[in-house]
Amino acid sequence: YERNTNMIKVNEAGWDRIARIVLGIVMLGLGWGGFVTGTFGVILQWLGFVPLITGLIGWCPLYSIFRFGTKTA
Repeated sequence: YERNTNMIKVNEAGWDRIARIVLGIVMLGLGWGGFVTGTFGVILQWLGFVPLITGLIGWCPLYSIFRFGTKTA
């Protein structure tokens, strides 16, 4: 049994990760905090998790699909 530990490689630079985490927190705060209401508020409530999670794990699926990344080797 061979274990593949390279399933998800970090493809985001440190500055990219920080920007995503901050953006995610701001989006979630605006949506869940009630600063933005209505349909746009609900969109912020849920889409805010995307940059937050990708920033925390350091991997962006779109970067992988398009073979792009901000992290240098």
